[in-house]
This record gives sequence, C-alpha cells and structure tokens, in this order.
Amino acid sequence: MQPFLTLTSIAAPLIRDNVDTDAIIPSREMKSVSKSGLAEGLFAGWRYTDVDARVPNPEFVLNRPEYQGARILLGGANFGSGSSREHAVWALAEYGFRAVIAAGFSPIFRGNCIRNGILPVVLPPEPFAQAGLVLEIDLPAQQIRAGGETWRFAIDEEAKLMLTEGLDPIALTLLDRAAIDAHEHADRGQRPWAWSVLPEGEHA
Repeated sequence: MQPFLTLTSIAAPLIRDNVDTDAIIPSREMKSVSKSGLAEGLFAGWRYTDVDARVPNPEFVLNRPEYQGARILLGGANFGSGSSREHAVWALAEYGFRAVIAAGFSPIFRGNCIRNGILPVVLPPEPFAQAGLVLEIDLPAQQIRAGGETWRFAIDEEAKLMLTEGLDPIALTLLDRAAIDAHEHADRGQRPWAWSVLPEGEHA
C-alpha cells in the first residue's frame, strides 16, 4: 500500500449528507471481487445521464472541468453509510482519490478507507469547497493548509501508522512478528500436543 505523508490537490465538493456506498458504487457496477475496474462505475447513478451508454452528466462535480484531477473529495455528514461493501473505497482509490474530508463517516467505511490507503478527515468541508483552492494535507503534522490558513484534524495512532507507513492489516500485525514467534515458541513448550501436526519453525 502506498504510504500517505503529504498530498497537494484541489478538492471536489460532493457535500451531501448520507451519501451511501450504493451511491458511491452501485451494486450493478460490482462485476467482480477485484479491486480494479471499478473507477468507471464510481457514482454511476449521478455521474451519467445514461448509465448504460456512459453519457456524462455535465452538472455532476466529477465531470466539471475545474475538478478534473482532484485527489481530495469533500463530503457531508455520515459519508459512506449503508452497505459495508469495500468496493466503495476501492472505486474511490482507483479513480485517484487519496483523501476524503467530510463532516462525519460511517465507522465501517472509515475503517475501509484506512485499510486501503485513503485518509478520512473529519472536518466541516465548506471551507475547502472554493473552486480552484489548492489544499495541502500533511498527515504527520495532522494539518490541512490552504489559502494561508491551517486546520488541524484528529486521527488515532494506529490509523496514522497504517497510512504513513503504507501498512495493510496483515503488515500491521507482522510488526509484532518477534513477539508472535516468542509466544509460539513458548506455547510449543507448554502445550506440545497442540503443535504436534506442524514441524518446528512452521506457523499455523
């Protein structure tokens, strides 16, 4: 997973409350369990006037020329609610978004963001919605800087570690590999019958 340290980008405003995962990636757009091939279906119900023919809706924010290349998305309250489908975050990531600034997030969606390299920032999005405003997100400093102003945001230490180091949940667990190995070695001595199937040095 690509580490997240700093990001400089304009922000695309989609400031609506309760944007759910079915709006982010409609179920009809989920044709595989792969992380790839989802960007085209991102916000398909809003992004196209004819979904089947992929006719762009010129009024939708992602189709407007001033927001092309945006890597930051602005959202309202309860962003990412509804189904727990991880495809919603995969679609955002494949499209190019690395951060979402919103008034609030569904807890499951927030967790999926962190596990897939997208930074979820809980702040009122309105100050960042000015067209052409360039934002700099500094995750180590937990700051957003734009237009000569600075905003601080909160993030828990584990989430910050995963994002800044580019760690998925497995890689995060393996940071404790030495402790895991020591526990297994001690447990073999105390409960050899529990390990009788596996040769020394192999892991369950």
